[in-house]
Amino acid sequence: MHLLTVGLNHTTAPVSLREKVAFPADQIGQAVMAARAWFSSGNGADMSDEAAILSTCNRTELYAAGNLEHGVDTAIDSTAHFLAHYHQLPYADLRPHLYTLPQDNAVRHAFRVASGLDSMVLGEAQILGQMKDAVRHAEAAGGLGTYLHQLFQRTFAVAKEVRSTTEIGAHSVSMAAAAVRMSERIFDTVAGQHVLFIGAGEMIELCATHFAAQNPKSLTVANRTMERAELLAHRFNGQAIRLADLPTQLGNFDIIVSCTASSLPIIGLGMVERAVKARRHKPIFMLDLAVPRDIETEIGRLDDIFLYTVDDLGSIVQAGMENRQAAVAQAEAIIETRVQSFMHWVDNRIVVPVIQDLQESSEAMRRAELERARKMLAKGEDIEVVLEALSKGLTAKFMHGPQQALHNAQGDERARLAALLPQLFRTKR
Repeated sequence: MHLLTVGLNHTTAPVSLREKVAFPADQIGQAVMAARAWFSSGNGADMSDEAAILSTCNRTELYAAGNLEHGVDTAIDSTAHFLAHYHQLPYADLRPHLYTLPQDNAVRHAFRVASGLDSMVLGEAQILGQMKDAVRHAEAAGGLGTYLHQLFQRTFAVAKEVRSTTEIGAHSVSMAAAAVRMSERIFDTVAGQHVLFIGAGEMIELCATHFAAQNPKSLTVANRTMERAELLAHRFNGQAIRLADLPTQLGNFDIIVSCTASSLPIIGLGMVERAVKARRHKPIFMLDLAVPRDIETEIGRLDDIFLYTVDDLGSIVQAGMENRQAAVAQAEAIIETRVQSFMHWVDNRIVVPVIQDLQESSEAMRRAELERARKMLAKGEDIEVVLEALSKGLTAKFMHGPQQALHNAQGDERARLAALLPQLFRTKR
């Protein structure tokens, strides 16, 4: 059984590619089943036993476990081809941006991701919840077996240990805080500005919390579901509007932050051009945190629009990195110890079938000799004679295999068996 992770993230691929390989949350289960079907339909990977998919704004990763009859390289190549095929992308365009992590490297990566060590915001906690969601989707789709289930349970335990015993998140700058800082490059202060949030998910909620703390002139939430928009807006003494109202309302806002699960852009070039004209070219700060993106890229070319994506926050969130190095080193040490522990568990799983075979064959021998003893008793044989025959019969059957192996072996193999067998049949004294 082998473990494998294939994916891309904010360090290996730009948002323009990440949005093309992102899996919408409501399609994760379907994609897991598609991955298993892909591997079991003659595509060479033989990794169909277990699969899980993690897809966020910063990464898309496929975790798999199975028997590699054709080798690791073939499995890696097949997994990359699956991602390209599923998203209808040229394989040559996708492959250079993928990282491929087999065995302990896959385990180490999962531990680091869940602990926030592989995030754009070092130590951020949101990724752990996203990974737990991915596992729930995979489990519901039948993608989890013994190995991935154990991997993710240990992953969550490691993340908890890292966060509770280190200060990895103590100095982190969240994406929401970074969004406020970036908006202040355009406007000296958020106070006095009209702020619009598009979406009502966790990231928007975090951003709304940070922006609200800056006392904006107004705060508005637009969402497809009006009830959710009203609920979030009420928390910050704001108002709610429908997505359908954006074309007529967009020009009223100075700061716009968008993060929805839409597979297509919500804000188009024409809509923003009309808003700019209505505002008489007063600037608008726009931050698109969605992957796939909510705001058409062409909008960024307008003179009065300052459009940024999730990737543009990188330089801000890396501020204070030197303050976190000690915590990072401590976290990495914890992770390395837990990786070795998990791989030891994997190695031990290899002998499980052997142990099961031994138990089954031993049980068959025991039953055969017991039946023989019962027949002797039924014939009236003396109990001592029957017990003697039972013990000798069991001993002969258990020793037959090892004796035959030693007799048939030659040279170095015989020497190894001669040294090993006494250890296997050593009894406690």
